[in-house]
Amino acid sequence: MVEAPPGTQTAPPQVAASSTLALVDYLRKTAQPDLAHIESLLAIPLATLAHPDQRLPAEQHYRLWQYAEQLTGDPLVGLHAGTVVDPDRMGLVGHVFFNCDTLGDAITQYVRLQRLVNESVQLNLEQRDGLAILSWQPDAPNHYCSQDMDRTLAAAVCRVRHFIRPDFQLAWVALAHDHQGQSDAYQRLFTCPLRFNQASTGLAFAEQYLQHPIPHRNPYVHSAMLKHVNSILAKLQTRRSFSRKVRRLIAQQMASDRIDADSLARQCHMSRQTLYRKLKKEGYCFHDLVEHVRQDKALRYVAEDRYSLGEIAFLLGFSELSAFSRAFKRWTGMSPAHYREQARLTTPSGPEGAP
Repeated sequence: MVEAPPGTQTAPPQVAASSTLALVDYLRKTAQPDLAHIESLLAIPLATLAHPDQRLPAEQHYRLWQYAEQLTGDPLVGLHAGTVVDPDRMGLVGHVFFNCDTLGDAITQYVRLQRLVNESVQLNLEQRDGLAILSWQPDAPNHYCSQDMDRTLAAAVCRVRHFIRPDFQLAWVALAHDHQGQSDAYQRLFTCPLRFNQASTGLAFAEQYLQHPIPHRNPYVHSAMLKHVNSILAKLQTRRSFSRKVRRLIAQQMASDRIDADSLARQCHMSRQTLYRKLKKEGYCFHDLVEHVRQDKALRYVAEDRYSLGEIAFLLGFSELSAFSRAFKRWTGMSPAHYREQARLTTPSGPEGAP
């Protein structure tokens, strides 16, 4: 992340204020928070969080999670906060989700509207081997917040079990952080094989669940809410869109050529200086994007065990395996071989939880 030059408007990723308000309410009920301090952390009056269209920078939201852990002394505060099911604190996207026809329709909308929930994290849906797999990936390493991710997964599972299907079972859950010595707490909630310290965070369930109808849906509420969130989404379409385009080009070019700003600029029909300027306007620099794409691919490739380490080094544009190994250790604190071995040990032998 870089600072913009004077007179340039940056576009930091934002989150929906409903998520922040839900955390504030949880702290009010479970602890004695300093509300004035919370307002200083968020840099906005708490009263404004209740507005359905209110948004705030993701970094301020993550600072509130840090305060929540300090205040409660609970390293799993996100997991515990996510188990609270309160329809009044679901936000616009939540109301769209639970008024769709089926769980599959709801998840499709959830993925499409993820930018309204949290712009700093990408959400993807994949179907393979009879499973539906949701995966969350931050757009930068400093945007990964373990408490917020715990809360996201816990809330998703608890709400589906509360509103849609009480016996909803997961095949597995993967988390990109450690269990803080409390893996039993995760096991009690998710009741499935768990993986910790993974390349990305995600969960999987039998794809048959996608056809399950959502009970008590209200077509009128769905239509009204969807129209409103689409209007908000349209206003955000141009935010950080250029950096996402460059990120995709970097990923496509990484295995075939040396990553070069001039060649990417030509693909974007602009000069290198214009490329740099447009990225800086969105709060990025070219080197940061290349490094993040390379790191993201490295973690995925090593954990998946589909390629040899030498092949991965080539695919990521490294001149030799030793250079890749040094970079990987800088990113993770361990060698690629050690990381792969840990991934093997934490990967469950097979899916569970079919409906």
